[in-house]
Amino acid sequence: MIVRNRRTASLLAAGAVATLVSALTPATASSASEASAAKDPLWQYTQQKPRWQRCAAGSPATYRCATLKVPLDYSDPGGKKTDIAISRLTAGSAEERRGVLLLNPGGPGGPGLNLPVDPELNLPEEVRKRYDLIGFDPRGVGQSSPVSCGLTDDEQNFERPYRAGTFAADVEWARTVADKCRAKGGDTLRHLTTRNTARDMDVIRAVLGEKKISYLGFSYGTYLGAVYTQMFPRRTDRFVLDSATDPARIWRGMFQEMAEGTEAAFTRWSEWTAERHTTYNLGDSPAEVRKTFWDLVAQADRKPIDADGKPLTGDGIRAEHATFFHVQTAAEWVARLKKAAEGRKPAPSGTPERIPGPVPPAFARDVPPDNEAASAWAVLCADTRTWPRDPEQYRRDAIRDKARYPLYGDFASNIKPCAFWKEGSEPGTTVNNKVGALILQNEWDPGTPLAGGQGMHRALRGSRMVTVAGGEGHIVHGSNSCADKSLTAYLTTGRLPAEDLTCRAPQASWADAPGTPPRHDRPPGGGLGPRLDRPGGVDSP
Repeated sequence: MIVRNRRTASLLAAGAVATLVSALTPATASSASEASAAKDPLWQYTQQKPRWQRCAAGSPATYRCATLKVPLDYSDPGGKKTDIAISRLTAGSAEERRGVLLLNPGGPGGPGLNLPVDPELNLPEEVRKRYDLIGFDPRGVGQSSPVSCGLTDDEQNFERPYRAGTFAADVEWARTVADKCRAKGGDTLRHLTTRNTARDMDVIRAVLGEKKISYLGFSYGTYLGAVYTQMFPRRTDRFVLDSATDPARIWRGMFQEMAEGTEAAFTRWSEWTAERHTTYNLGDSPAEVRKTFWDLVAQADRKPIDADGKPLTGDGIRAEHATFFHVQTAAEWVARLKKAAEGRKPAPSGTPERIPGPVPPAFARDVPPDNEAASAWAVLCADTRTWPRDPEQYRRDAIRDKARYPLYGDFASNIKPCAFWKEGSEPGTTVNNKVGALILQNEWDPGTPLAGGQGMHRALRGSRMVTVAGGEGHIVHGSNSCADKSLTAYLTTGRLPAEDLTCRAPQASWADAPGTPPRHDRPPGGGLGPRLDRPGGVDSP
């Protein structure tokens, strides 16, 4: 009876408040809004009511899209606004629903609006029952006020090896990209940073009425997730970081880390291939295998080798460095190159599987053809103020790293547009906290090498790391049942492993169809930014 009376009193009080609010004059209501805004400068953004609509014709009725407004510059919330496109696939069970799971496919520059319904994501039913899956295009990307620098196809090609005779042209390319972005992007690009995207995520959280968010991020998305944990630790719930970057090496160090990892992968490949000389005929010792490869590079520098219908120079061969993280695929590819160089017609390679692209939402706007490149460079250059400004520093580093890491060192350290980029709106983020997180990492990852995941693990001192020993390729989720079990257990129960785990990759990871690029080189959605996650370019051997 006492409880009932209290409840009745509460309802009466609530009714009185409702009556009072409805009776407010417009001027009074405006004053209340102004008072709220004075207390919280972001009030106008966090109190938005999304206008959900069907994302695309034929998409599930439970999958909806909306557009939010966020400040371009969070230090000036009353200033210019920018759009953030979001999507939501509602949880499968209202009774078991825990909250929201934000998703990011990687990049930078990767759109994530379509991720909740992308078949490549393939989250287990136990997870889908408990979470609304939230996709979003980061600021400046896809449907979120997409930026452009007006770059030509050639200007978007960043794979530029160091050569003394072409270095001046490379400097001019880097300067041109930066100048065109500055001219076309105005003051917008300096606000396309990971910190601001993390702030956008927190606006999404507030708009959805959640006290905390859970998160699944791939590749660059791991850094975005880590920055969120640093900026909003009390609003962080269950975070899974798949194929992690080292937050202490953002961003030039990440390119260089790829070169370092490539040399270890190349050594492993030469040993593996020598043991299978009768199959690939590339050498019966690691030294012979390496000699065969470098002889092919030298020959292709003199005259491009036409294999798989794609003429390759020696630099073009080296640019495919990521292939050597997959021993069987690399052995088959180099064997075909060798046959082509000898004038023999190699056997056709397997047909690369098609990675589904995003389904355009019903409210889609046109996206500039260089959007991925423009938004990627904006993040890479504006996130940190550690890029050298002197072109000669890049020259020296490229010469040094070509000697240290012959396969990819000069590509990694050669000059980039960031040398001439306008500084970002604020310094970068130092990630160093005790927030819980689960890190998944393949031992042989070409995009974010194992050392990057270990660096993330050190920075997130409350994290646990699951390493797939012998695991090949970029992205763990969906490729290893042992690691997937840890992901599912954490997202459904909130319990991290008691200690770091090592899973074993099945031997079958070397048994892909001949010549077919392994499936897990890209996060779900095909949303990899070309600058970090696909260093080998668009075409795979």
